[in-house]
Amino acid sequence: MKKHPLAKLDQQHLWHPFTQMRDWLKGEPLVIERGKGALLWDVRGREYIDANSSIWTNLHGHNHPKINAAIRRQLGKVAHTSALGLASGPSSLLGRELVRLANPRTGLAKGQPRLAKVFYSDDGSTAVEVALKLAYEFARRTGRARKPRFLSLDGAYHGDTVGAVSAGHIDLFHKAYSGMLFKTDKVMSPYCYRCPFNQAKPERGDARDSRKCNFECVDKVEQQFAARKKRGSNYAAMLIEPGLQGPAGMIAQPKGWLGRVAQIARGHGTQLIADEVMTGLGRAGDRFFASHDEGVQPDFLCLAKGLTGGYLPMAATLTTQDIFDEFLGEYAEFKTFFHGHSYTGNALGSAASLASIELLQTKATTNKRKKLATNLRTEAKRLWALPQVGDIRQAGCVLAVELVRDWRTRAPFALDEQAGIRVCNGLAKRGVLTRPVGNVIVVMPSFCTTQRQVKKIFGTLHDSIAETLKQP
Repeated sequence: MKKHPLAKLDQQHLWHPFTQMRDWLKGEPLVIERGKGALLWDVRGREYIDANSSIWTNLHGHNHPKINAAIRRQLGKVAHTSALGLASGPSSLLGRELVRLANPRTGLAKGQPRLAKVFYSDDGSTAVEVALKLAYEFARRTGRARKPRFLSLDGAYHGDTVGAVSAGHIDLFHKAYSGMLFKTDKVMSPYCYRCPFNQAKPERGDARDSRKCNFECVDKVEQQFAARKKRGSNYAAMLIEPGLQGPAGMIAQPKGWLGRVAQIARGHGTQLIADEVMTGLGRAGDRFFASHDEGVQPDFLCLAKGLTGGYLPMAATLTTQDIFDEFLGEYAEFKTFFHGHSYTGNALGSAASLASIELLQTKATTNKRKKLATNLRTEAKRLWALPQVGDIRQAGCVLAVELVRDWRTRAPFALDEQAGIRVCNGLAKRGVLTRPVGNVIVVMPSFCTTQRQVKKIFGTLHDSIAETLKQP
């Protein structure tokens, strides 16, 4: 079969993210033409289940009539006007909704800050970049940190702009740019499956449920803060992906970890940056934000990906009135936050976001989220029969399967063996699309995904693992 003309054009002209292009050029890439609900179709008419929500962005399904209509209505008015010197109706309305959504009346621990202000940007990286700059200046101006510095988790990934990369700790992604970056510190990640303090033997279940430890990972955080204080300064902020670390390998945190760590940070006068780019808006927790599942309200809440329902690039960084006030002053004092983007708060993105957030709060979507989480948990159980499945961990509507040589030893596949990639290629041939994180298969479908579709996802995943990683 000849390559499709669009596939040829792609290979002739495009450079894809996080992709070894030599491998990409060997075959014919899938060219997606349309979508509906949890399904996608390519230009040859083949049907697929979108099992990773188009890289973790699509909340309600493709081609959703409500979001489509909201964009069309706004398009009939104006697509974009600058936020530099002008206000916009859709972005103002969205700001009100985000602040309301981020400040629930119940469920937060006492003494938590209130998020009051919204700064818009383009994607997850820029949302984190905004938080870093604001936290740095706030710590410097208020004297909280003599030399402001940041702390994040081992294996952290917060985006690809220079500031966000500086806060990341994945050598595979970040080491090449080390000469461009500012120094940040890292601390142990709560990775129960591979934790050196966890004395539990391998079992056929989520390692968090059978762990035998005393939260030594939390002790490491306390020790890191104490060491920083001994050097004469506090951290400006600690960055955390609440609920689970995404690109680190979908590392789901044990219950109680976030609350303990937040208390330590606050005790040292350090602000919290919650990177909920992936985990927020109902994706990885029972509540709208994974931070709130443990009663924690951050000082900075970073949102993107699902903000528009997976339609348009848009991001938001929410913060407190105190931080906002620190940038107020007379013009000549130049206390302004000198940062911005051409498409900040664009009208089309704001309109899509408003429609998505309205959908998110309906009873119908709440029920879909609950059913999807239950279906993922139920259907994934069949994978325990495979010796190459080491851990299955879930946070809300996100489920991850860690592949190993044998579950009894937890011995990992070398990255250059491409175990995860090969399994996902096998899935695609069977009509299911997702993308691995190393040896971890990510299953993160949109909320509208039916039980039948979930059953197919895990049935094909079972078959692909068994065939691809079969032992001699």
